[in-house]
Amino acid sequence: MAQSASMEDFEALLNESFEIDTPSEGSVVRGKIIAIEAGQAIIDVGYKMEGRVDLKEFSNPGEAPEVTVGDEVEVYLDRVENARGEAVISRDKARREEAWDRLEKAYAEDSRVEGAIFGRVKGGFTVDLGGAVAFLPGSQVDVRPVRDAGPLMGLKQPFQILKMDRRRGNIVVSRRAILEESRAEQRAEIIGKLNEGDAVDGVVKNITEYGAFVDLGGVDGLLHVTDMAWRRVNHPSEILSIGETVKVQVIKINKETHRISLGMKQLQADPWDSVERKFPLGTVHKGRVTNITDYGAFVELEPGVEGLVHVSEMSWTKKNVHPGKIVSTSQEVDVMVLEIDTAKRRVSLGLKQTMRNPWEVFSETHPIGTEVEGEVKNITEFGLFIGLDNDIDGMVHLSDLSWEQRGEEAIQEYRKGDMVRAVVTEVDTDKERISLSVKALEGDPFAEAVGGVKRGSIITVTVTAIEDGGIEVEYEGMKSFIRRSDLSRDRSEQRPERFQVGDHVDVRVTNIDTKTRRLGLSIKAREIAEEKEAVEQYGSSDSGASLGDILGAALKGEDR
Repeated sequence: MAQSASMEDFEALLNESFEIDTPSEGSVVRGKIIAIEAGQAIIDVGYKMEGRVDLKEFSNPGEAPEVTVGDEVEVYLDRVENARGEAVISRDKARREEAWDRLEKAYAEDSRVEGAIFGRVKGGFTVDLGGAVAFLPGSQVDVRPVRDAGPLMGLKQPFQILKMDRRRGNIVVSRRAILEESRAEQRAEIIGKLNEGDAVDGVVKNITEYGAFVDLGGVDGLLHVTDMAWRRVNHPSEILSIGETVKVQVIKINKETHRISLGMKQLQADPWDSVERKFPLGTVHKGRVTNITDYGAFVELEPGVEGLVHVSEMSWTKKNVHPGKIVSTSQEVDVMVLEIDTAKRRVSLGLKQTMRNPWEVFSETHPIGTEVEGEVKNITEFGLFIGLDNDIDGMVHLSDLSWEQRGEEAIQEYRKGDMVRAVVTEVDTDKERISLSVKALEGDPFAEAVGGVKRGSIITVTVTAIEDGGIEVEYEGMKSFIRRSDLSRDRSEQRPERFQVGDHVDVRVTNIDTKTRRLGLSIKAREIAEEKEAVEQYGSSDSGASLGDILGAALKGEDR
């Protein structure tokens, strides 16, 4: 009995020792390398157990393993025994477990971790973080896109963990975040030393449509195209090239965004300081057309000084024409300085002022009464426009087309393109207007007909028509109308029917209207005038003689 009891005790003790000395599978244990053979390390993990691990598991990617007999290492115990009666152990798994613990701690503290890029995969690279493999997206490799990542392979360098999931075994890291942080520190340090107004040397790194980026030794500044030169610069590549060293002035530093604005022209003399002295008002200068817009053309007087020739100051005659039809870019032109506003840095220029006013020239060369010939350029409801010398037009008003016809009728006989002769009747240089007359080419038949006739004259007319309201008469080819009330002093005799066509009648001229080209005629006025004259000659109102006696005596006198 005593013996069997002791056997049970021994078994219990043995089992207990096994439980104590046998490590649990799936844990990390410490072991000693007792031999290295056939590319493997034989490791004694204690508990009377040994295991084998490939030497490559002891090295980082691209490095040779640095292990020797006697080294103590941590390994992962997968299973206690395999077919050979050995422990199945892994250095990789031990490193991974250890790495995950370390990385999770770094991720929580937002601290950097060290690793090496060792492989290329779709969309990025693989990074060994000392046992754990992480993914480095292509966009997180550098601040700017990297064309060749070869030089970065295998280098020990810091990374920032962006995301990690132990259950899925996912880790995403960034190299760019580290670079940006160091760049920000570097920028802050450089910017701290810069002051607005400083003149510094920089290297042109990049050129865009709107300017150039200049490296000031670790920090970039923007040199805007408008700050490169006082003159107009169409594209920065006109005056800069990549890699060129340039002297620039710090115009502005934004402490919050760390943006630096640079200028080159600020280091040169401002040409506007001497504009008023160099270009006095009223002087004429040669310039080059640099830009054409709908409202005018910009002309460079000297580098950095441009003036605007407004469309209204481009031509005396071409009023509604686009400036591009009058001048072209890069053309050299003579311009007159009309106005200078140094505060707004504006110069108003005139192109037409360098040429004589064509209306003044016309006035000098074509005095009133001069005969001209030109083509009908336009026909309007109030007259004809005739093309004359130097692109100017003259106008023939409806009333100046014909002596005989009404203007509305006369204008029907003209067409665009007809050549027309006319006489200059007026030149108004201020209003830029020339008045012409076609009818003035011939003598005025009305003026000729009434040449010796004055108001009060007695003339003989021929009756041409009898109407209810009066009679129509003719004098030297000019028609006139005598109203019923003017046919006689005696009301009973104011009857048109007492006249016949072809009768010759003496009438008094009461009015000469050159505008309507009409004579005012009256038989009644003639009779009254004759009576007045008879009274003055043959009697007075208080002599007692009757009017009949006086008229009778006057008539007898005429008969004799």
